[in-house]
Amino acid sequence: MHVRRVLPFLLLLFVASGCAALIYEVVWFQLLQLVIGSSSISLAVLLGTYMGGLCLGSLLLPRYVPADRHPLRVYAMIEVGIGVIALLVLLLLPLISGIYTAWAGSGPAGIFLRAIIAGICLLPPTLLMGATLPALSRTVEANQEGVSWMGFFYAGNTLGAVLGTLLAGFYLLRVFDVSIATYTAVLLNFAVAGAAILLQRQLTAVPRPARADGAKVSADVRVIYVAIALSGMTALAAEVIWTRLLSLVFGASTYTFSLILACFLIGISLGSAVGSAMARNLAKPRIALGWVQALVGVTLAWSAYMLSASLPYWPIDPSISRLPWFNFQIDFARCLWVVLPASLLWGATFPLALASVAAKGEDPGRLVGRLYGANTIGAIIGALGAGLLLIPWIGSQHTQQVLIIASAFSALIVLMPPKGEPADRRTAIQFGAALLVIGIGSGLLLWKAVPQVSSLLVAYGRYSAVRQGQADIFYVGEGMNASVAVSRLSDGTLNYHNAGKVQASSEPQDMRLQRMLGHFTTLIPTSPKSVMVIGCGAGVTAGATSIDPRVEKVTIVEIEPLVPRVVSTYFAQYNFDVVRNPKVHVRIDDARHFMMTSREKFDAVTSDPLDPWVKGAAMLYTKEFFESAKAHLNPGGVVTLFVQLYWSNMEAVKSELATFFEVFPNGVVWGNTYNGGGYDLVLMGQAEPVQIDVAAIDERLRRPEYAPVALSLKQIGVNSALDLVSTYAGQPKDLGAWLRDAELNRDRNLRLQYLAGMGLNLQDAAAIYTSILAHRQRPDNIFVGSQEIKDWLWDAIQRGGTQ
Repeated sequence: MHVRRVLPFLLLLFVASGCAALIYEVVWFQLLQLVIGSSSISLAVLLGTYMGGLCLGSLLLPRYVPADRHPLRVYAMIEVGIGVIALLVLLLLPLISGIYTAWAGSGPAGIFLRAIIAGICLLPPTLLMGATLPALSRTVEANQEGVSWMGFFYAGNTLGAVLGTLLAGFYLLRVFDVSIATYTAVLLNFAVAGAAILLQRQLTAVPRPARADGAKVSADVRVIYVAIALSGMTALAAEVIWTRLLSLVFGASTYTFSLILACFLIGISLGSAVGSAMARNLAKPRIALGWVQALVGVTLAWSAYMLSASLPYWPIDPSISRLPWFNFQIDFARCLWVVLPASLLWGATFPLALASVAAKGEDPGRLVGRLYGANTIGAIIGALGAGLLLIPWIGSQHTQQVLIIASAFSALIVLMPPKGEPADRRTAIQFGAALLVIGIGSGLLLWKAVPQVSSLLVAYGRYSAVRQGQADIFYVGEGMNASVAVSRLSDGTLNYHNAGKVQASSEPQDMRLQRMLGHFTTLIPTSPKSVMVIGCGAGVTAGATSIDPRVEKVTIVEIEPLVPRVVSTYFAQYNFDVVRNPKVHVRIDDARHFMMTSREKFDAVTSDPLDPWVKGAAMLYTKEFFESAKAHLNPGGVVTLFVQLYWSNMEAVKSELATFFEVFPNGVVWGNTYNGGGYDLVLMGQAEPVQIDVAAIDERLRRPEYAPVALSLKQIGVNSALDLVSTYAGQPKDLGAWLRDAELNRDRNLRLQYLAGMGLNLQDAAAIYTSILAHRQRPDNIFVGSQEIKDWLWDAIQRGGTQ
């Protein structure tokens, strides 16, 4: 069989290979964030290692695998290797995690150790992944037709990546877990390898390059490598910006991130297919490449304008529909509207660059490997530079302007007449015209088309269109991990915004929850000297713990540096100026990473993280995390946890409670109501059976040194210890039947983020709370005192205290 008849089948194999690769990427990033954390530093280490492996693999295969080896046999061996290593990563990761947590620390040494762990897990398989395109490219020649097929291979691989992204994000991980997702990808690898061997046996001949050792790269060819590196840089930097802003527009759930990545890859795939078809017939592909880079700047301006000045104001209210799938459809269309124009052009860049540098008789593997490597190096610089440096330093607006300038520069160096060609007047005029058009056009785009990031978008996210004019947003900050805002309503209410929603406020129902969470944390333990607070936010919960006279040290763990440094200061009158309290210590870290790597013990741990539907937040609700928190408690210590009922669903709440009770079978549920209905919950757990002496707490609150605590409680309508404990809503023995169908949230499935992501626009808090209260029984085992006191307490609980 002639090689031309096999090429369409090879394209299908590369689609399957790309699908497996993206399943692995999603799974590995999810697993490794559980180990080394999900801060911007940790994500940078993971992304840099993953893409670095792809780059090295593309460069090393042509250098160390001779061109006379049958490309399909090499390709099959690579696919088998990827599958085997993926199984080893899944098997050995618990051991690697244990080693890391035993040795991990902070500072440069900690970052270095994270890089080592990421390298051990990611470099072997990604080296092989990066080698697949150069290996398969050796089935064709480095002529126009061959270059076109190389581009189609790239397009097919990217199309497979789209399928892998959607399959992993919307099905495999939502329904199953990382093991099933991994096994699916491994089966794809093995099936591709088997098919490649069968096709290899059918081939009668495979092209052999005349120059397998690679000729010296000329200066003019190096320009193309620089241009495609700049293209990769602008593409990944833009993707970082788009992901941050679109996650505000749609809601930062795991489904949103899958949609954004899928749309980006769809554009790359389609653009590469179009570019490959063009490359087959273009006499001067370099000219086409140059103008494609110029147009990238135009499409970047389009995306910037849409994201900040248009999309937030589209008349869309996501709460209208109770089915999230309809919102996903709208979000998919809006995402394509923003992402597709530029991603189409970036996709076309690769085949056009191949056509611009291809030379007859050259090793196709070496050609593809160099270009893919240059593109990937640029992508690494763009992703890390935008996320870690440019956005926190100069903001999204100016970062996008930098990308437009980079695209213009890339276009001009490609359009500049090659040094090896004789200069003539016509060529000079053409370049001068291009310089004028690109220069003036880029200047106009920078000046007019790239607006500031919408403060309304940062504050209200997907509800921007229906919240216009409702608040004075007087602070907006773009940090390394999140964009945050502070606003004031007309009645003076302060709001702290993160992930495109109000996360804390001075509203009565929010103040009540935050103060309850803080005061339960310190009033229940016998000796709450040391307290850990997960998530700073407005600082109200941490402030409530800090004013207890028995508390000697409060450790606040916050992932975003802007929050304790800036945001909390605006709430000083509500949080007792907690950040400036000398007994308070702020640690900037992912709370899970801090907990898993710290050897410090605490008398109380309270967790007030972002909503569980926010991607990554579910890591703070897993059984393994609760076990770690329990292990960090001193005898008699207590763990408290915020559980929201609004913008959630029954399945997510059941998962949170069942997972918590799995670790704390002596747990207690306290309810925070609003207008007589459920609003959110406080879960409380101890290693020992919970014993609450209401009289002793009341006596303590009457002491002079407890006056600040008593006043803090009175400000939220809690005038006594009886009022506080009358918020009792249940315990595990009451809720056993209700929780029978609950899905536990574990590290290997992160089930909560998929369940909660389906309910982020719902308002079912009252129904969920009523369902919980329907199972509530007398808590005589929890409270200390005579039967008369317990009767009195049960009567108060049934009446709901004074609320």
